Formats: sequence, structure tokens, C-alpha cells
Amino acid sequence: MTAIDEPRLERDLGYRFQYLAEFIGFGPDDVAAVHGAAPLLAPLVPALVDAVYDKLHTYDATWRHFVPRQHGYAGAVPGSVAELTMDHPQIAFRKQHLGRYLAALVTKPYDGKMAEYLDMVGKIHTPKAGSAELDVPLVQMNALMGFVADAITNTILELNLEREVEKKTLRAFNKLLWLQNDLINRHYQAAERLEPALA
Repeated sequence: MTAIDEPRLERDLGYRFQYLAEFIGFGPDDVAAVHGAAPLLAPLVPALVDAVYDKLHTYDATWRHFVPRQHGYAGAVPGSVAELTMDHPQIAFRKQHLGRYLAALVTKPYDGKMAEYLDMVGKIHTPKAGSAELDVPLVQMNALMGFVADAITNTILELNLEREVEKKTLRAFNKLLWLQNDLINRHYQAAERLEPALA
């Protein structure tokens, strides 16, 4: 039985990522499967990004989070949800970010730097990083991740890969998205632990 330093999981990102990857079984073969899908998935990223934003635009509970100024965006911001159209420059800016994120998933090495990047993806949706006005509820993040996971699964299934390659690719992305999901949830859990102390 492997001994795990549980308090360290909360303060040491590298240790947490290594533990999760080992527990879930995300290893070199999975990284190879994710990277191996890059040439086939890269041309489909714009359509995937559009599908995500079409879904986000369907609900006021998700779309309202794009009204405040987004971190790194210097242009004009909309005055309300009603003014935030799909062709608004701030939406184009956010779409570029999502495209770069999806590209990073299939091209970057899975090292400490990547763990930090995946962790920042979680943190940036809370007031703890980026814009202090941006505070996306966890339920919306979970809804988004569920949609993205299904969209990626569907995209892979439509690639008509050889069956064994398809299985490996699907399993690799499934594990990867669970890793990402933890690195989103942890920032919300930390906030929940602080709330009783602040009350």
C-alpha cells in the first residue's frame, strides 16, 4: 500500500498531479495517444470552439460571465448580457483562448509546467486569478466540462480510427479531462473551506 501525504495534496500541485495521474492511470501511453490525435483534431478545433460557445450562449447563467472584462482583453466591453452578441470582440478573444487551450492539450508535454497550466485554467474562473469580477459558479464549470468531454468524445468517434487506436484515444482523453476537472474543483473547495472561518 502506497502512503499518501494527504495535507501535501492540498499545497503541492506537482505532488497532487502525480498522485491523480498515477491513480487514474494517465501515463506515457495516454500522453502518446493524446499527442497522436493532434494532426486529426487540430483542423476540427475551430468547429469545436464554436460548438462550445453556441452552447454557452444558450443560457443566461453561462453567458453572463462573459460580460465583465476578461483578463488580458483591452477592448470595449458590453454593458449587459443583451448587448453581448456572438460576434463581440470579447467573445472572439475568449474563443482564441479556448482554441489555444485545446491545442495545448494535444501538443504540450505533460510535465510540471503543464500541470501549472491546467491548474490555472481552474483558478482563472474564480476571483483568485485574472479578473476579480469573474466568479463562475462550480455548477457552470461542471456543465461546461461535461459538454466539452462529450464533444471531444463525439469528435474522436467521428475520426473513424482503427478500433484499438480509438479505444486508447478515448480512454486517454477521458483520464485527462478528469485530471483537468480536479484542477478546476480544487479552487472551489479551497474557497468553501475558507467561508466558515470568515463567517
